[in-house]
Amino acid sequence: MPTTSSWGQLKEYLFGLSPQETTFDKRGFRVGNPQAQQRLEKSGRIFLQGYHAALADDQPETLAQRLNTVENEWRGFAFEGAAMGLALLDALTPWQCNRLENFIAGPGTDHIYMVHVGAGWVLAKLPWRLDGYLAQLHRETNTYREGHNPTKFKIQNSKAIDPLLGWLAIDGYGFHEGYFHWSRVVEQQIVPKKLSGYARRVFDQGLGRSLWFLCGADFTHIPDKINAFEPMRHPDLWSGLGLACAYAGGVDQVAIATLQTTAGAYRPQLAQGAAFAAKARQRAGNPAPHTTMACQVLCGMDVDAAAALTDSTLQDLPFDEETPAYEIWRQRIQSHFAVKETKV
Repeated sequence: MPTTSSWGQLKEYLFGLSPQETTFDKRGFRVGNPQAQQRLEKSGRIFLQGYHAALADDQPETLAQRLNTVENEWRGFAFEGAAMGLALLDALTPWQCNRLENFIAGPGTDHIYMVHVGAGWVLAKLPWRLDGYLAQLHRETNTYREGHNPTKFKIQNSKAIDPLLGWLAIDGYGFHEGYFHWSRVVEQQIVPKKLSGYARRVFDQGLGRSLWFLCGADFTHIPDKINAFEPMRHPDLWSGLGLACAYAGGVDQVAIATLQTTAGAYRPQLAQGAAFAAKARQRAGNPAPHTTMACQVLCGMDVDAAAALTDSTLQDLPFDEETPAYEIWRQRIQSHFAVKETKV
């Protein structure tokens, strides 16, 4: 039986990823704004730091201690990476598949949005699990009645898949594919065959986030990338882009304002993505100046008001409609910004 240290070393050997994988040069991303490139590459390195921390130590409290050594502004990326590591270990060890669930129930709960997204990377790494996950997610949504608990999530067990936030794993899947396989899903616009219905839309939301990285946060290049897609995909791509712009940052106020102008009819979706970023950072207690700036420009309100909007629109969400509650939540936020624009 291997010792704890040797087991950790074995996991690192089998599943470890090189920091080189997150560089623009390795990924073939657009190089333009040095500040943006530096920030976006750093977010990738921090993600991998969290991922490797989870491979080395999957105990919630001690893992959290490692993650909390990361600078506060960047800590969400570390928790996102750790979620991927825990979900991967859960998937590969069916005799012990509660690591992620325990993490979310404990120190990971404040980063619950990033944790869900990070766990979704495992659906990309182990695509044969996607059908089962989607079936379980739909089943949970259809049987949900009362007592919503946003800390419930486990990628392997249907009883623990959250019917609201569980969709964020599909968002994470979309981001992964755009980040690592952009030539296929962006240039060729190929959607994974196993995705259908609303899951395809959530995939595009994650894909939209990846465009912020792929385009090097170049606000003059991004609209052309989105316009190359079928029009029906544009709203979700802009929504994901707004989230990445506000959460990851990398550009100044003028660039954000220009992006808002070029979004045209999709400004409400762009603003909704920014509001999601505001809420993720508020709950985690890791504010960032660029998120504040993005909310002021894209949402026309301060970051606390944007986060509060995501809370108020959660009230009385219907879980018995054909449209997933997660989408109704997004629509409510977008409608707020659409109405706000008509009054300007």
